[in-house]
Amino acid sequence: MTVRRRLSAGLVAAALFTPGLAACDSSGTSTAGSTASPTVSASGAPSPSGSPVAGDAKQALLDSTREISNGNFRFTLAGAGSTAEGQVHQPSQSAAMKIAIGGPSSDLAMKLDVIHFKPDSWVKLELAGPTADSLPAIKQLNLGKYQHLDQARIKGNRSLGFDFEKVDPAGSAVLTQGITEVRSTGTGTYAGTIDVTKAAEAGSLNAATIAALGTQAKTVPFTAKVDPQGRLSELVLQLPAAGQTAAQEIRMTYSDYGAATAAQKPPANQVVEAPAELYSLFN
Repeated sequence: MTVRRRLSAGLVAAALFTPGLAACDSSGTSTAGSTASPTVSASGAPSPSGSPVAGDAKQALLDSTREISNGNFRFTLAGAGSTAEGQVHQPSQSAAMKIAIGGPSSDLAMKLDVIHFKPDSWVKLELAGPTADSLPAIKQLNLGKYQHLDQARIKGNRSLGFDFEKVDPAGSAVLTQGITEVRSTGTGTYAGTIDVTKAAEAGSLNAATIAALGTQAKTVPFTAKVDPQGRLSELVLQLPAAGQTAAQEIRMTYSDYGAATAAQKPPANQVVEAPAELYSLFN
């Protein structure tokens, strides 16, 4: 496998972000089959069992994502042995995120510190592992400095770019639109299933992952939590095993609604222009 293919595989597995992830290594199992609470279909009707409906749980979750579109929050994402955390601050047209893909035992591990502050973007890249140590082309990208990015070359790039018209890194609004069954499991907590076949644009699942699930993609178990103001605070997808892939979990959280701060631009003496090799690795 070439270096570029190896990196690309890691980034595709990481397509849950703008940062991104596709899946994680944990063996999450579904608990969505529980019948302890009323089950509601996507239309809000009672389940075939005739359980009474206590409010419209799906509508509550659809409403819970509205505040995200205002673009002022902190978030975390986890899956595929990868993590991301950051903040979006639409008032200043800025965002920042730190992404880690792979661990100390990985053949090639990657950390990205990405900052967007319109009209500029920067990334600090750290590559480690046997592959990174053995290849000069990778070593020269471990600059320890922020690399200034050409906006024309990262437009639409899910790893380096950011769309301030679509500020949610995980696309929770798209995911909740796909809810096929949901029930309240307590105060501010929900469980059910989501049809993710049309969710590739959400950012939390890539097309290859959805395709691998086959018909199971139409009934992916999930749990969700909302804060006291009814805003989404956590959404967890439990992807079932598919072929040679074990059951996987994708977890996203949101916090500090309306209280995030503007991203900090890197100091000028810590900035260099990104070389062509950087764009090649991410495209």
